[in-house]
Amino acid sequence: MDLGTIRGFKTRFHLYTVPGQVYYNASRKLILKGVDGIVFVADSQVERMEANIESMQNLYDNMSEYGYDLTRLPFVIQYNKRDLPNASPVKDLQAALNPGWLLANPDRQRVTPDPNWSGDYLVWQLPTGEWIERAPTYEGVAITGDGVFETLKAVSKLVLKSLG
Repeated sequence: MDLGTIRGFKTRFHLYTVPGQVYYNASRKLILKGVDGIVFVADSQVERMEANIESMQNLYDNMSEYGYDLTRLPFVIQYNKRDLPNASPVKDLQAALNPGWLLANPDRQRVTPDPNWSGDYLVWQLPTGEWIERAPTYEGVAITGDGVFETLKAVSKLVLKSLG
């Protein structure tokens, strides 16, 4: 995907997709080498929750093997298949896949409302004083394209911001 010139640089994104099933681990690992940003696409169906959790853990493990910290990379989550009647509530998906991580960088320790979820936060402070951050999330219906561009735009902005 060619984005033209940004700040004097020709900007181009190489997008790769890998299957979610953990038995594709070798392919997933290969594609993660040198990655600048990640979109994790979760299947919203209730019966896919355990597979989503397993795939998310596999992503964290693979990133760690390369010496990457997923909490420090441009990272966005899309909850796909939101149109299905057996879609898990977003709150359940958030609790299982995106509960947040400790935020040590004092420059980012400020309450940040989540623009996609009224009343939720991307960064917040616990009563105990620790700061928590979570990945931005988007709803999607891939077969109709709903939410797909918004997700891509979000991770693209984060990648460009991280490089600048």
